[in-house]
Amino acid sequence: MARRITSVTTFLPVAYADTVNLVNQNYFSIWQGGSATQINYFHEVSLSGQAVSSSSPTFMILSRDSTIGVTVGSVTTVDAPADPSTAALSAAVLVGNAWTTAPQRAATLHLLNCSLNAFGGVYFWRANKVDEAIRMYGASVNIGEISLSAFTGGTPGLVGGHVIYETM
Repeated sequence: MARRITSVTTFLPVAYADTVNLVNQNYFSIWQGGSATQINYFHEVSLSGQAVSSSSPTFMILSRDSTIGVTVGSVTTVDAPADPSTAALSAAVLVGNAWTTAPQRAATLHLLNCSLNAFGGVYFWRANKVDEAIRMYGASVNIGEISLSAFTGGTPGLVGGHVIYETM
């Protein structure tokens, strides 16, 4: 077991409709399984608003993806082990917000509505036990990739945050 933390200091999300290509570095991150048999558990999602405007409704969605990203590129996310003595995984989860082939959020597989007012608002979710954790299996369409991105509507503002996940 290896718990990892993906964090983003600050970014301005761009809102996208479902099943539309996510444009690089305009979303929080994508997580894609490192192998066909890998199981990952998502334990925590935390977003904090950093906008300067008092009207910044930001509709963030944690969702499975119906089109998966191909070849992760230069990213602005930080992904690090929670425990510094964690050994490197033989098949690490691919994490990032820049892909050569763009991913698309699924229209029918939304997992968490992480909406907040980015003017100081906070969104926080934690699985209390492992059977409440969100699972990702393998690296295939609809089950092997999860994204955190903004949904259409509102006026997205600057946010930062972290996601804690675990590879089994």
